[in-house]
Amino acid sequence: MTFSTPASTRYIARPEGRIAYDLQGSGPLVVLVPGMGELRSSYRFLTPTLVAAGYAVASTDLRGHGDSDTTFSSYGDVETAGDIQALIAQLGGRAVIVGNSLAAGSAVIVAAEHPDQVDGLVLVGPFVRNPPSNAFTRAMFRTMMAAPWVAAVWKGYMPTLYAGRKPDDFQEYRTAVVASLKRRPYGKAFSLTTRQTDHDPAEAKLGSVTAPTMVIMGEEDPDFKDPAAEARFVGDALRGEVVMIADAGHYPQSQQPAVTSDAVLRFLRTVQHA
Repeated sequence: MTFSTPASTRYIARPEGRIAYDLQGSGPLVVLVPGMGELRSSYRFLTPTLVAAGYAVASTDLRGHGDSDTTFSSYGDVETAGDIQALIAQLGGRAVIVGNSLAAGSAVIVAAEHPDQVDGLVLVGPFVRNPPSNAFTRAMFRTMMAAPWVAAVWKGYMPTLYAGRKPDDFQEYRTAVVASLKRRPYGKAFSLTTRQTDHDPAEAKLGSVTAPTMVIMGEEDPDFKDPAAEARFVGDALRGEVVMIADAGHYPQSQQPAVTSDAVLRFLRTVQHA
């Protein structure tokens, strides 16, 4: 389905609250989903490029993030997958999903469970399985991400996730993210997201995905001990192409927008025709 609409904040109703999204452009649908702790403006550089190329673009906030509600009782890959699937169904029935970090795992679940709704997957800095950890590391992370101080901790942690080249507007964007988390219910929702997220359901679905897939990984992504090896694992599991982005960490869509946009557009031309 194709359509044309100006950018504006819209909402889709879910059982325990609303999910915020922007919709703009005309053409085949591309749904952009950010990672945990990020805002839908994480795709602020990719979106106009896709719109100019002839695509309709829906950029969403995760539940409990940005302009989405904080009334949800559960968060994580499975819950986000349900939100993505509902949005695609509301907007026309089929889409390419671009998912960053946690949202990549969610995109895998949607593609496995609803293949008729997914034309393709672009997985950016993808978490589709739980990283190795021990009880001490998990306990420390839970303590750091407790609601009372999560905004301050995330403010300090964000620059490390943007290893490599930072976006020109990084300070402005970080200020917006931190301001969002300082709203009491949003800090609590983010803390719950860090505690409840489990990538095992995504890993269990890898073998069921038939949609064409591209994996995009920053060469300096600090979330993975060996980013290239993790990208190869995901690419092999999904029989997809792997694109490594130099001088980028966990968010190549904003750190290296030109290179990332070129890769996404090349992929889109193979699965959808604007």
